[in-house]
Amino acid sequence: MSTPIPPFTPVEPTIQGFQYQPMVIPEKKPNRTSLMFAGFIVTGLVAGAAGGAVGFIAARETLPAATSVTATSVFADSPSLPADGSIADVAAAVQPAVVQLNVNGAEGEGTGSGFIISSDGYIITNNHVAGSAKEDGIDVLFADGSTAKGKLVGANAGYDLAVVKVDKTGLKTVPLGKSSTLRVGDTVIALGSPLGLQGTVTSGIVSSLNRPVTAGNDSFINAIQTDAAINPGNSGGPLVNGNGAVVGVNSAIASLATGAGEAGSIGLGFSIPIDTAKRIADEIIKTGSAATPIIGVQLAMNFEGPGGKVSSVTKGGAADQAGVQVGDVITKINGQLITDGTQLIVTVRSFAPGDRVQLTIKRGDQTLTLPLNLTASKA
Repeated sequence: MSTPIPPFTPVEPTIQGFQYQPMVIPEKKPNRTSLMFAGFIVTGLVAGAAGGAVGFIAARETLPAATSVTATSVFADSPSLPADGSIADVAAAVQPAVVQLNVNGAEGEGTGSGFIISSDGYIITNNHVAGSAKEDGIDVLFADGSTAKGKLVGANAGYDLAVVKVDKTGLKTVPLGKSSTLRVGDTVIALGSPLGLQGTVTSGIVSSLNRPVTAGNDSFINAIQTDAAINPGNSGGPLVNGNGAVVGVNSAIASLATGAGEAGSIGLGFSIPIDTAKRIADEIIKTGSAATPIIGVQLAMNFEGPGGKVSSVTKGGAADQAGVQVGDVITKINGQLITDGTQLIVTVRSFAPGDRVQLTIKRGDQTLTLPLNLTASKA
């Protein structure tokens, strides 16, 4: 058996007694290197800068031009499902729109999941599933057993999201819900291909909301936490509510260290909220890339908080124009408490460029409220 290659490298080996590791998928046949498509999480960003760790609230993936689409959102044809169905009813309704992605990428071959958002073949998945796929390296397996070649339309590593297109029409789609209406304790259902087992359904509840999650050096997610079993291969699949509407994109799990490098679900799964995923996917489909909102500062990520401490301010940027200064500690955004730099980054990324937010700033003995218009990263 060849050595599995993880899509990310862990940044911090232990967090609060847990060791977060890349997931290992058992190989299906010899001479295949598997990708760990349920990922791992690490809470905290460590940059390789002298004199301390520094984080940027900025990222953008520039990708090949998207396939031509109409001005109308591709999400317009999402159907509605009857309310208050059983888990079996929801699974039966959603399964035709869930796909398995077999990907030949830069780091080997592996299996992930995705879901169809338009009848003409647009599919949402994770960047760490499809973002590094080789030309003609994506095979899409549908619930009815049929297959098609998939093309990467674009991806955004910062949000761990990607869009794949297949040349088919008349496909079943899954309705999209609103993650903003979720409550802790709501029933949720995860669908996908864990360990390559297509058509797997697990259920649980929303365990927490707005959970700051990082994956590797790039992805920052203001995540939905769930105890629905999510395992390697589930990444990119949908997390749906009791009405069968997608509320999240399954992306990462936390696992206890096993010593052997293999790990599975311990009831700590994390999904990208669909409100964010929809915006990113729509931008990717229309332009081939997706902008990331920034406030125009660098953070001292070694600051122990509470809040995010500003280490530098981009001249002429949004924060500069709002009056933010070096040494300021950002303690709230729109009234939401900020515990550390990671939470500040994921909170900013839960908005869109152009949104107006209120920063609560601690400056010495002063507490200030500064309005700020988020801008798009030009990186």
